[in-house]
Amino acid sequence: MKKTKATTPIRPFLKWAGNKYRLIERIVAALPESKRLVEPFVGSGALFLNSDYKRYLLCDANPDLITLYQLLKEQGDDFIAACRPLFCEENNRAEAYYALRDEFNASDDPLRRSVLFVYLNRYGYNGLCRYNSKGGFNVPFGRYKRPYFPAEEMLAFHHKARYALFRHQDFATTLAKAKAGDVIYCDPPYVPLSDSANFTAYSAGGFTMEQQQQLVTLARAAAMRGIPVLISNHDTRHIRKIYHDATVSRFQVQRSISCDGKHRGSAGEVLALFSAK
Repeated sequence: MKKTKATTPIRPFLKWAGNKYRLIERIVAALPESKRLVEPFVGSGALFLNSDYKRYLLCDANPDLITLYQLLKEQGDDFIAACRPLFCEENNRAEAYYALRDEFNASDDPLRRSVLFVYLNRYGYNGLCRYNSKGGFNVPFGRYKRPYFPAEEMLAFHHKARYALFRHQDFATTLAKAKAGDVIYCDPPYVPLSDSANFTAYSAGGFTMEQQQQLVTLARAAAMRGIPVLISNHDTRHIRKIYHDATVSRFQVQRSISCDGKHRGSAGEVLALFSAK
């Protein structure tokens, strides 16, 4: 089935580091035709929202993210209504933010954690999703004038989600479960642009160079089973080496490239397609 990008692109309701919203047209153009799109690193769901497949398998190693998506799929307007009261002037203070962050970390109620996740995403610094070594959400207060409540974007996600299955599982499990008729898009945490840069651990444990290599190995294995795999990453010497047998396109994108996030510039990006030769 041919993919089509929406006339007016749909923005994800979550702010997300590495969000592919501005690269959707490139990604869609690079993906082979198929009946189902599989994403082992669904993130904000930008590609899901702006592509046209019959079915989707959307996975992530972050259980909070997948639980949120599942509840929004099931509850729609009711879930959006539960989130709305947190978006108020009273909660746009550091004291309120840290109290709600503590509540999130202490809670084991899936609904309450998901509602708080939406709030933390919008009120936290730079839309980061970061956890400490014990699994505690530790993003600082963002100090925004008036955080936006993404009701329309959440409703759009809810409507599109009827075509999707959401699964909390690691990328290796997801690639292993892909089958003929699928195409896989992988947007892993990127390799550092330099030796001094660090990964942002969006789920507890981060993402290592060994896992980058494992992803490539699994992509090659899927391609040999007739399942194409497209991977995004930084254009670095290491990535060029491990993606050497893929069909690679390179281009420049605008993003924050300094450790403090205040300076922006261009950085090299690659799209690597692994397919049966």
